[in-house]
Amino acid sequence: MVNKLLGYILLLVGLVIIFSTLFGSYKVFTGGISVPELFTVPKEGIPSGGKAQDIQAQLEETIRKQIGDMLPADSVPKLLNLIAWSILAGILILGGGKIAGIGVRLISIRNNP
Repeated sequence: MVNKLLGYILLLVGLVIIFSTLFGSYKVFTGGISVPELFTVPKEGIPSGGKAQDIQAQLEETIRKQIGDMLPADSVPKLLNLIAWSILAGILILGGGKIAGIGVRLISIRNNP
């Protein structure tokens, strides 16, 4: 009797983990909530110094502008954050499935009196 009760509890916990992860993923990919930011672009200032450093800073700024014209600056961190969220959601869904599977096995155990 205790095995069945624990089995139903584990089955319920596993299903809650799975469906809450799926709902969270749905909200992220439809724009309802924002993705947790694990990757960000650091804001760098242009260093001031001698003439060589000024030329190097101007060159870096020119390259940054050229790359920014081809690829928006925040697109790479957004992509990495979506990939990280997808991996985390996959892990949570697999874990919820394992927990629910253990619950099902506990429910299906026959008591031998």
